Amino acid sequence: MTVVRRQLLETLMDQLELPVGAVELALMDLALTDISSSATVNNEKLEFLGDAALRLAAGEFLMEMFPEMSLGEMSAVRSQLVSDRALATLAKRYNLNHYLVLSKSAAGDKAGANSRLADTVEAILGALYLSTGNLSLIHPWLDPHLERMTKELRSDPARKNYKAALQEITQSRYKSLPIYQSEEISQVHGDEERFRAEVWFNGVLLGEGKGRSIKQAEQAAAEIAFGKLQQGADRETFTAENVETKEIEIKNPARAS
Repeated sequence: MTVVRRQLLETLMDQLELPVGAVELALMDLALTDISSSATVNNEKLEFLGDAALRLAAGEFLMEMFPEMSLGEMSAVRSQLVSDRALATLAKRYNLNHYLVLSKSAAGDKAGANSRLADTVEAILGALYLSTGNLSLIHPWLDPHLERMTKELRSDPARKNYKAALQEITQSRYKSLPIYQSEEISQVHGDEERFRAEVWFNGVLLGEGKGRSIKQAEQAAAEIAFGKLQQGADRETFTAENVETKEIEIKNPARAS
């Protein structure tokens, strides 16, 4: 290990507020070594271990800090806490991409960046668990982030899954489902606005959004639509009498021939 690499790892461990000597530098270095840089020496096994440790740590945290939660709410919140989106956001707080060892091709793969960062967080958690055989290094670092994210999630009725939330509100109020239409508007791999999606309900365009995948674009459109319905918009338009009780095909008037 070079002197520069050692200094980088020590800087990161200081940022993570880990006790001096709690984790071997070689193990932390392995946790930050992406499979793209080496097929034999990489962080895959640490990621595997860290994934299990993360779910256990998140479960323990919720049980201790939010005992009033129902089992269903705990399950829903934990699924968001351990999601790639949440882990990638956490990784960016610590600028983990700066410490990650990966190939040039992987470094240029913007589409896979968030997934790679999420895997790195899990690998670091695996290294912390392996160093002690328990969660004693994980909870002090992770719990403050889990608490912040949990409070944000509990204040958001959609739990960041706006497609599911929109479907729930349209089914409960109007006994019908929204319709999504999507299209690819860019051929550039990794483009943040590669796809565009619209969400329609009862012939009304409720929202549109863009994203690097169809799923992300639909979530962006659903977030706008959900916000409108939460604010009571279009209640008169979407009366029970005006909406069929079965899923109907809705055509975009602008695209109709």
